[in-house]
Parts: sequence; C-alpha cells; structure tokens
Amino acid sequence: MVRTKTTGGQQVLPLLDHLARVGRRAADNSMAPDGLRPRHLVALNLLNENGPASQQGLAEALSLDPSNVVGLLNELEERELVTRLRDREDRRRHIVELAPQGRKQLRLAWSRLDEVENDLFGALTAPERETLYKLLSRVVDVSVPTGDAAADLPECAD
Repeated sequence: MVRTKTTGGQQVLPLLDHLARVGRRAADNSMAPDGLRPRHLVALNLLNENGPASQQGLAEALSLDPSNVVGLLNELEERELVTRLRDREDRRRHIVELAPQGRKQLRLAWSRLDEVENDLFGALTAPERETLYKLLSRVVDVSVPTGDAAADLPECAD
C-alpha cells in the first residue's frame, strides 16, 4: 500500500496518483476487447448526453485541436460507432451523431467500468463511495477550467 506522511499531515496526491495508475490499468484492460480508449469513451459520451454536434463543437467540448478530432472521428466512424454527415444548412460543416452501435458500445463500456470501480473501491461502503465522489467532484469543480473534457464526464452511480 502507498502511504506517505509529512509533519503537517497526510499527503493525498501520492495516493491519488497510485489509485489513478491502478484504475487506469484496470480500465484499459477492461476496454481492451473492444479497443476503446478513454478519448473514445469521452467523445461517445458527449454525443450520447448532448446529441449530435458539429465537428468544431466536438473539438471545443473535448478541448482538442480540430485535426486531432478528425483522426478520432475517423477511428469511431470506421468502427461504425458514429456517423458524420454534411450539415444541410452549411455544407462546410460536418454533423457527428452517435450510431446505434456506438450507443451499444458505450453501455458495455460503462458496465465494464462499473466492474472496475467495484473492484477498486470494494473496501468502501456505498455511503463512503458517495462521499468520496462528492469530495472529488467538488475539487474538480474548483480546479478544472470550464469546457475541459474531464469536467464533462458523467456522474457515475456506483
């Protein structure tokens, strides 16, 4: 177990870093069968929560360079997880929409991540997990600039 203390009290960052690494490794392994990566999951979730979006709007919501969003969307479109169509009102714009297969993959991914979280936080009771979530959310709300993709992640009902 990773625990560090200073003369002023307990240090949280080393514990968070360790937990993040363990959690990310477990999450990556759980996503491996379908090849979804965190950036795929965030993009699919944004489309699921907010509906169709322009490529530019998605780039802004994800805080990514538009050329990187094109690559991300190419991957998702190739796997039939999203559809991209020209905007009827402005032919220069593309509208991105979550495809039925994308919705299915998103549900499966959240289910797998629920299992990872259950394993990772199994030592905590349900009320403790809720408290942890609320505390971490409060810190994120203060420290993450508005519009950052991490701030747009959904609440998890664990």
